[in-house]
Amino acid sequence: MSQWFVLLQKEILEMWRNLKWVWVPITFILLGVKDPISSYYMPQIIKAMGGLPKGAVFKLPPPTAVEIFVKGMGQFNTIGVLIMVLTTMGVIAAERKSGVAAMILVKPVSYTAFITSKWAGSLLLMLFSFFMGSIATWYYTGILFKWIPMADFFGSFLLYAVWFVVAISITVFFSSVLLAPGAAGFISLAVVGLIGILSSLLSKWMERSPAQLADYANQLLAGQSLPDQTWISLFISFVLIIVLLIGSIFIFGKKELAS
Repeated sequence: MSQWFVLLQKEILEMWRNLKWVWVPITFILLGVKDPISSYYMPQIIKAMGGLPKGAVFKLPPPTAVEIFVKGMGQFNTIGVLIMVLTTMGVIAAERKSGVAAMILVKPVSYTAFITSKWAGSLLLMLFSFFMGSIATWYYTGILFKWIPMADFFGSFLLYAVWFVVAISITVFFSSVLLAPGAAGFISLAVVGLIGILSSLLSKWMERSPAQLADYANQLLAGQSLPDQTWISLFISFVLIIVLLIGSIFIFGKKELAS
């Protein structure tokens, strides 16, 4: 276990040297504040851009705090996932390509410790960044519109977070399978995007998909009770995460032994 913590500390330190602990949270915070601020100042923005043509009438009902918060959280489910994949895609593939992984594995380091420490380090960075961004969304929604109950905020955050852990696990899997970080990122984005699209288009048949957790989080924010499928989706998500990690360790070990 001490070996695993040393590897995890190495990952955290390396991400700090690459300034990932700075720019990734800042990016998520900027994503989080964009929708509350732009929605609140929309009339002034329209006026500053020259206003409407003479005689034109443009009336929109004022958005509710829940609508603003859901819209803000939706940014993390699109752009946020893209950032997660692009940041994680080289976590294993890049070190294999550069030979750093071989240097580490020459020492008595197990494949399990190597892969899981990479996964845990990426997870810490992304969940911290997502928490900072979602807190920013919650705070600006509260001061500009209305406060979302803290229990609803944490409930929605946890549901979103589980789906993001699945997305990161998919990226780590392909990063361990493929040698090129770009290919790992492209395929990971394609798989995560396909799951999200199919879950949206075929929601009746894929109501237990991990990607549906974002929709269930939005239902929770809207004051609705969580459907029974939420718990099945959570169970499937945890099983998928474990399967992806085991697959990553097994395939990575096979490739390293072959090389």
